[in-house]
Amino acid sequence: MRVEEFDFELPNELIAERPVTPRESAKLLVVDGGCSDYRVGDLPDFLRAGDVLVFNDTKVIPARLRGLRRSAKIEVTLHKNTGLDTWHAFAKPAKKLRPGDIIEFADGFFAMVSQKLEGGEVVLAFNVAGPVLMQMLIKHGEIPLPPYISSIRPVDEQDEVDYQTVFAREEGAVAAPTAGLHFTPELLEAIREKGVETVATTLHVGAGTFLPVKVNDTDDHKMHAEFGEITEQAAAKINAARAGGGRIVSVGTTSLRLLESAADEHGIIHPFRAETDIFITPGYRFKAVDILMTNFHLPKSTLFMLVSAFSGLEMMKSAYAHAIENKYRFYSYGDSSLLFPAK
Repeated sequence: MRVEEFDFELPNELIAERPVTPRESAKLLVVDGGCSDYRVGDLPDFLRAGDVLVFNDTKVIPARLRGLRRSAKIEVTLHKNTGLDTWHAFAKPAKKLRPGDIIEFADGFFAMVSQKLEGGEVVLAFNVAGPVLMQMLIKHGEIPLPPYISSIRPVDEQDEVDYQTVFAREEGAVAAPTAGLHFTPELLEAIREKGVETVATTLHVGAGTFLPVKVNDTDDHKMHAEFGEITEQAAAKINAARAGGGRIVSVGTTSLRLLESAADEHGIIHPFRAETDIFITPGYRFKAVDILMTNFHLPKSTLFMLVSAFSGLEMMKSAYAHAIENKYRFYSYGDSSLLFPAK
């Protein structure tokens, strides 16, 4: 498909710089053959006993580092861990970086550029590894807010709270699974009181999720791979719910991509521990997910392509037009939607 088919005009003032409080007071656009306006706190009304809510328990790490290559300032955003001391990263500016260059982030904390890849991507070998490297990231790194927020304002201490979900357990993401940002312990309790089970999966969201699609046709786009895991216990719980007539409700596109990666042609979820680069566009046949909760996404992004595959391109164009007209807040800190499949 032509990438331009997924374009739309978004007023800058609708890009959310901060989340609303409390989190479940955000707007919720229900898209089920039409558009209806609710609040995230109304989510339990759309669920029923026997459903299972699948969320992503990844935890965002302070993956953005600022350092010096000799006297030149360099900013790197880590996006994929490939060894105890090795990360793939996007560097700015990357043009003058060469293999063998040393980037110093602090006294006793530096990395060598071991490879230079395409699109501003480099492979960094740090001088520390494992838990010590994580300690250094916590001390010297910052939460990697998406570029559409960090270009407007600096990261601050409040973001360290706001940009983590209540589910966050497994360190490794460099971007939050943003649909999960709306949940609070109180909302989860209301959901469980409806007889809805919750299941944790893990997909370490990479910075590649924010990369623009630079090709003209979706067939030519290559997704960045991300590591995900569904345990045997989680898979069994999801399969049992569906076998009993329950619906699989995915909290976010990250959970959906992982579930679809782990599902067979019959919709059975198998344990999964691997990387996935699944790219979902209109025409894809969904095997595992019945309902999707997700925030509002960038024009011409792979995520808008995914929701258009789920609920229909024309339906999603209409839904986004409704959201813009009714002043919904967009992107990571914005409002949410509850999507049902195209009829």
